[in-house]
Amino acid sequence: MLDIKWIRENPAALDAALRARGGKPAAEAVVALDEERRSTVQKLQDMQSRRNAASKEIGAAMGRKDVETAERLKAEVAEIKGALQAAEDEARALDDRLQAALAALPNVPANDVPVGADETENVEIRRVGARPGWNHNALEHFEIGEALDEMDFETAARIAGSRFVVLRGRLARLERALGQFMIDLHTTEHGYTEVVPPLLVREEVVYGTGQLPKFAEDLFQTTDGRWMIPTAEVPLTNLAREAVFDQEELPLRYTALTPCFRSEAGSAGRDTRGMLRQHQFNKVELVSITDARSSSEEHERMTACAEEVLKRLGLHYRVVTLCTGDIGFGATKTYDLEVWLPGQGTYREISSCSVCGDFQARRMNARYRMPGEKGLQYLHTLNGSGVAIGRALIAVMENYLNEDGSVTVPEVLWPYMGGLTRIDRMD
Repeated sequence: MLDIKWIRENPAALDAALRARGGKPAAEAVVALDEERRSTVQKLQDMQSRRNAASKEIGAAMGRKDVETAERLKAEVAEIKGALQAAEDEARALDDRLQAALAALPNVPANDVPVGADETENVEIRRVGARPGWNHNALEHFEIGEALDEMDFETAARIAGSRFVVLRGRLARLERALGQFMIDLHTTEHGYTEVVPPLLVREEVVYGTGQLPKFAEDLFQTTDGRWMIPTAEVPLTNLAREAVFDQEELPLRYTALTPCFRSEAGSAGRDTRGMLRQHQFNKVELVSITDARSSSEEHERMTACAEEVLKRLGLHYRVVTLCTGDIGFGATKTYDLEVWLPGQGTYREISSCSVCGDFQARRMNARYRMPGEKGLQYLHTLNGSGVAIGRALIAVMENYLNEDGSVTVPEVLWPYMGGLTRIDRMD
C-alpha cells in the first residue's frame, strides 16, 4: 500500500507511475477523498472539543446557581452528542473508502525499471549457459512424459478436471528430487531458513501481500472463508506481520517447498496442454525481509540464488527486467528468469524475483527500528521463486531428452534419485 502522505506530496509522480503501468491517473481522486476525510475528522474533533468545554461550563454555571445557563448548555451538549454519532459514522465510512482506494493502487516502479506496455518490451540483461547441442528432434514435455507412460493428463482430468496432472514412478520421483535439491541448496548454501507454513490462510494475510482485493478471482477460497495460498510468499512474508524488529536482526530469509493453488482465471486458452499452467503445482519460494538501505542489494542476491538452481541443473536461461506494463501489482522491480524449452523453441518464465519496498509492510504493519533513532520504519520485503518445480521438471525433460526418447537425469540430482541416472522408455 502506498503512503497517503507521499501521494499528497507527489501526485504527479503517482499519476506518471500509473500511466507507465498502463493505468489511469488517480492522484486527484485519492487526495480529494483524503481531504474530505480530514475535514470530517476535524469537524468531529471540533464538536468533541465544544462538548467538553460546554460540559465544564455547565459545572461552572451550576456552581453560580445560574440554572438558565446550565440548562441551555445541557441542551447544547445533548445536541452535540446526537451529531457526534453521525460524524463518527461519516468519518469511519470515509476512512474505509480511502483505505479501499489505496488498496487498489499498485506499487510505484523503481526509477530504473524500463517503461513499456507489455512483456514484449521487457529488457534482457544476460544469457547464461548453452542450448542443448544434440541434433535429434525436440519434443514438448507432455509428448515425452506420455511416451514414458508416467505423465497422465486424462486420468487427472477425470479426477479433478482440466489443468491437473498425475505423475507416476520415475517422473514423480524426479519432481520430488528437484524440490529436495532446491530446498537443500537454499538452506545449506544460501542462508535461508526452511519453513513449513500453513497452506490455508486468513483473508487479512492474503490482503497483506497484495493478492486481495484485486486478484480474488485468481485464488481459491474454502467454505470457512480461508484462502488457499497461490504461493508460499503469502505465509512467509506474513511471518513479519504486526511485528517490530531491531535493524540488527535483519535480513530475515525464509524458504519453503509447498503446493500452490491458482484458479488461472485470467489465462483462459493459454497453455492448455501440459504442465506449464496448472491449478496445483509445487514451488520453492524465497522471501527476504530487510531494511530500506539493503533491499536493492538483497534483490540482486536473491536473483543470484535462484539462478544458481538453473546453473547446477545445467539449463540455459536468460534474465530479463520486467517493464512497467508487465511488472506485478506489489513489485517495484522484478527480474524474471526464463529457461530455454527446446520443445517450444522459446524461453519461458521459471522464476520471478521482486523487490516490493515497503508496499507489503504497510499492509501488514511490519516495522523495524534503527539503532539510536526514534520512531519506527516500515520493513522492505522481497520474494522470488527458487524455482517453480513443475517448470523445472519440464525444462529437464526437454533439455535432457535423448534420441531414443529417454531422459538423462542431471548429475546434481543423482543423490536424490536412488542411483537412477536415466529414465528410459519402458517399451
